[in-house]
Amino acid sequence: MFKKEDYGKPISEQLSTTLRRNSTKNDLANIAAITNVSFSTIRDVLYRTNSLTPSNSKAILELIRISFDNSLARQLQAEGDKQYLNTFLPQ
Repeated sequence: MFKKEDYGKPISEQLSTTLRRNSTKNDLANIAAITNVSFSTIRDVLYRTNSLTPSNSKAILELIRISFDNSLARQLQAEGDKQYLNTFLPQ
């Protein structure tokens, strides 16, 4: 997914914000265990204090996948919440 020109610089602000909004510290810890990229490196790339590299990009790609899944789950939960809360509102 990442291109050669993406390496050596921080991830975009939009990607950083979106990933932070849709991931937790536990997600980062799990990704660190799966990818053998340290938690602190993942966190630093996420917060744009470290650059993306070929070696840490595997962790960031996994974080994108997990964040996508988390955003879908949050969307489904919100839809259910809206339907439930709507039952309390006058029609």
